[in-house]
Amino acid sequence: MKLIFLGPPGAGKGTLAVRVKELLNAPHISTGAIFRDAIAAGTPLGLKVNAIIESGKLVDDETTIALVKERLAQADAQDGYILDGFPRTIAQAEALAAFSPVDTVVNFDIPDAGVIERLSGRRVCRKCGFNWHKTFNPPKRENICDKCGGEVYTREDDKPEAIAKRLEVYREQTAPLIDFYRKKGRLIDIDASPMVDQILESFKEKFPPQKRA
Repeated sequence: MKLIFLGPPGAGKGTLAVRVKELLNAPHISTGAIFRDAIAAGTPLGLKVNAIIESGKLVDDETTIALVKERLAQADAQDGYILDGFPRTIAQAEALAAFSPVDTVVNFDIPDAGVIERLSGRRVCRKCGFNWHKTFNPPKRENICDKCGGEVYTREDDKPEAIAKRLEVYREQTAPLIDFYRKKGRLIDIDASPMVDQILESFKEKFPPQKRA
């Protein structure tokens, strides 16, 4: 099954994708991972992406599409995949339809207030990178990581003003994909407001686990 996960930052798409890939026996493919892998492999596209990123610019649609097409041509993605972070625009969605039409688009729906609560409460360990949350999963000692003793801090892009900007960009650039896929009859909405385990159960109701070959 070929799936796209849509939703604003903080909807939990990445967390759910990690759990769902085991249920569906399909790879979780994110644009960030594609970029990192291509750069590490030193492919022509990877070198191009590295140069763009080092210049401080955003990777353009043409290059992103080419990398995704290259990744989806690999053997593990032939029977299905979960795309996370692509497409981000209508142009990318139309390009994807030309070389790998998807079966279903899952829209993880959550109000802005829920996003702000999740992201503004997130805390990250500077040493090991583990994610904590001041409400849902706080460390035992304030600002000290239980796992490694490192400092736990708030990332700049998790501060309220930065979250508001990220949501604004999402609404402008990516949210139109919801209408795009809904009109095609390929969109399924899942409430992303509850905790992860409950969201996962909602997903299972719509997509029963696949048996492994």
